[in-house]
Order: sequence, then C-alpha cells, then structure tokens
Amino acid sequence: MGRTTVALAVTLCLIPLCIFVNRLVPDPYMDEIFHLPQAQQYCRGNFRSWDPMITTPPGLYFLSLAYIASLFPGLFCVQAVSSFPESCSTSILRLTNGVLAVVCSILVYEIIIHLNPSLDDKKATLRAFVLSLYPLHWFFTFLYYTDVASLTSVLAMYLLVLKKKYLFSSLLGAVSVLIRQTNIIWLLFVACTGVIEFAQSHLKDKGGVDNFSTSQENDGLSANYKGVSVISKLRKRRVDNGAKNQTNLAVKMSNPMAHSSGLLDEIHGIIIISWNHFGELFLLLCPFFLVFVAFVAFVCWNGSIVLGAKDAHAASPHFAQVLYYGMVSSLFTFPVHFSLGQAANLLQQLLKNKVLGFFQWFMALAFGFISVHFFSIAHPYLVADNRHYPFYLWRKVINYDWSTKYFMVPFYVYSWFSIVRNLGKNQKKVWVLAYVLACAAALIPAPLIELRYYTIPFFFMVLHTNIVDNMSWLLVGAVEQSSMIRKLSEYDLTDVATTFNCLPHRASIYSFWLGTF
Repeated sequence: MGRTTVALAVTLCLIPLCIFVNRLVPDPYMDEIFHLPQAQQYCRGNFRSWDPMITTPPGLYFLSLAYIASLFPGLFCVQAVSSFPESCSTSILRLTNGVLAVVCSILVYEIIIHLNPSLDDKKATLRAFVLSLYPLHWFFTFLYYTDVASLTSVLAMYLLVLKKKYLFSSLLGAVSVLIRQTNIIWLLFVACTGVIEFAQSHLKDKGGVDNFSTSQENDGLSANYKGVSVISKLRKRRVDNGAKNQTNLAVKMSNPMAHSSGLLDEIHGIIIISWNHFGELFLLLCPFFLVFVAFVAFVCWNGSIVLGAKDAHAASPHFAQVLYYGMVSSLFTFPVHFSLGQAANLLQQLLKNKVLGFFQWFMALAFGFISVHFFSIAHPYLVADNRHYPFYLWRKVINYDWSTKYFMVPFYVYSWFSIVRNLGKNQKKVWVLAYVLACAAALIPAPLIELRYYTIPFFFMVLHTNIVDNMSWLLVGAVEQSSMIRKLSEYDLTDVATTFNCLPHRASIYSFWLGTF
C-alpha cells in the first residue's frame, strides 16, 4: 500500500509541473541542446551519429527508445503522431525522466522498508515522499538530463543487493554505468555492501554470537584440509588469543549497533569470513567484477573516462569538492546536523577521548585547509556560465574574499563529522568507511563544481541516517522547499536570461527548483 501511495503522490506532483515546464520552456534548455538532438537521431535509427560534446554514454537514449516504443502504438492510434521519429518530441523525451522519477520513489520506499523492517508504513511513506522531492533530483525530473536515470538505476542495483539478487543487481549496475560512467564507483560500493551483507548473513546462519567462534574454528579447519596456510595462521593467532577475544570479535561483527567495535576488528572479521567462503562469495560477486573489467577495458580503449569534450572534463585532484558536498548535504538536512543536540553529541565524543578526538579534528582541519588552498579548482565553465547556481556560490560565497574559503573550512569539517557520526549510529564502521571512500572517488576527480553530482551520495546518506520522528522529516522537507521558494523571491535573473537570449521565466524556473542555500 505504501509504495502505491508514494507513487501516486509523486505522480500528482509531477503531472502539473511537467505541463507547466513544457509550456514555459518548450525548446531545449541548457545541456538539453546536446542530449535531445542525440536522442532524436537514435529515434530516426541513426545510431552512428554522436555529438562530440556529449560526455556520457548513450544509456539514457536507449531507455528513451524503449519507453517511446511502448507509447507509440497508442499515440499512433489516436493520430497524435504519424511516425516513430515524430513521437520523439522534446516534451515526450523529457517525460522519460518523469516516469523514472516515479520508479525512483518506489525504490526509495522499498529501500527504507528493507533497512527498517519494523518501521510503520505511514512513516516510511512520508520519508520516501520527502526524499523523492529532493530539489537537486526533482529539478532534473522535468528536463532531459542523465541524473534521474542514473539515480534510479543505482538505487535499483543497491536494492537488489540488499535482497541478495546479485546477478540482476550487476546487470542494473551495467545499465547505470551505460547511463553515467562515474557510476562504476557506486557499483563497487554496492559490491562492498554485498560483501558486508554476506559476512553478516553467515554469522546469522551459523548461530550468531554464541556460535561465531566455533564457526570460525570450523572454517579454519576446513581451510586447513584444503591446504590454505594463511587461514591456518589466522586461526592459530585467534586460538592463542583465547576464547574471550573470539567471542568479543563475534559480538562486534554480528551487532551493527555495537559502538565499541573497532574498524580494524570489523575488517578482520569480514576478511576471515570472506576468505573461508571465497568460492561462494566469488560466484555471487563475479558479475560485478566482469562489469568492472569491461569498464577498465573501455577506459583503456577510449583513453579517458569521458566520451566527448575530454579536455574540459579531464580528471583533476579537486579535493575541495568533497568538502562542498558535506556542507551542501548537511544544509539540506539542517534539522539533523545543525541542532544543539547534535553539536553537544559531537563535543561529548571529542571530550570522551581528548587525545584521539583532538587529533582527528586537527587532521580533518589540516586536510580542509590544504584542500581549499591547493586543490580548489575554478573550472572555466564555472566562472564563465552564469546560468548555473555554482557560478554565484563561487563568486558571492566561496570566493567572495581571499579569507572566505578558509573561514568555511570549520563548517565543512563539522558537516562531515556530523554525517559520519549519524551514519555510524546505524551502520558498521566498515560500511561508513566504504561510503566515505566512494564519495571521495566519485567527487574528487570532477573539476567542475556541480551540485547535481551530489545527488547519489546524498540519497545513500539520508537512507542510512537514523531520522526517527516525523517532525524531523517534515522539517527536512520544509528546508528543501523553502530554499527553492526563497531563491525565487530573492534573485532576479533577468539579466542572466537576457545575456543568453532566453526568456526570463526560464531563469526563474531554474532559480525556483535549484536554490540550495
């Protein structure tokens, strides 16, 4: 019932806004000038055509072909179109993302239910609906960009891994990479999640905490019969440490809420279980490995991760991008991260172990200052194109004064500590580490500050953050929507529109949907 409610609510919001946007902006807008003509070439059967300015693979265009092929018989019967290419109009192609946005809302609901099986259906519905209206995702629902398709395919891949359907998950992972090649990072992250879930399930299957040490010993003996000396040494070390240490490791691995467990303990336990069941694990995750190998082969053949405009999108050490993501994501969930309670919790954690706490903050601040000083990139697209909000964020916030970017570092660091702490309440430390590394791998090489690059990691963050009450979710939704409405009233982008020979209402639409601060 919940998934139907979410889908219906999103659809009711979607239809009038689709009509509104297509009437006000009937022509290709911003990067649509590349994507729409390319999709229309495919509609004509011209699959050899390719615009050299397009950087992403053609996955979205193939999805559009399948979607339009399902609509064409009906459109033809009512004489709305006379040929298949005619059905590939701007509005119908944009509706591809509208359909995917509804599918995405259902996936969000399913993931929430899977991660929180005891959650009330009404609460799950509310959370899914609020997340589905996340502005950086919702805005591109009405345009022909790759963002909505990319998020939908990644979430579908993740849901299938949670349900232990690894083969179908890897196939959707391949689709996600065909839509946007940087999704290979999230495919690897999902595969890591699969390894963690695999280890967790083997603990439960063998009796949980009470039988964990016994199962480890049995696995070690089995490995000895196979002549695996490494496992023998690991088993010998565990036996020498005594049964108490074995039981402690079992508790730390089997209980995701065991805050006392260490990261190294979790990694150690996962390595042991994965090695002892290497054959089974390899068969399950082999499809992910094949997708990764195919991707590496493509990069070697192409000479770059991007298809077109390679000079403008060359990988760069943009470490400040990770800091920007932490700040933007925490602002969108302002009630969770910027509350007195959260600040008190972080301070309490710092004072709990002063030496370690101050060392962590010192290293984080040092990394932040080094990143903004040496690895803060002003891409030519960023400083030249004032149709994008990052242009104004860079000029009026980050680069307002020489000291501003340094003044922002403590806020960046606080945001990341808050994010990590909230994730650590519900997830294993090794999962949080994998998430942070995935964010870094996906964002650091991107030289252009683009807030839409933050959508996938944001969804993973919120889905795994323990926001317990409905009021907090309503506040999160209010922050998201008020940010967009406030931008509509505060900014007059008439000059921007005039500069680029587009109507003022187009800039206003962009202002309305993509306000972030």
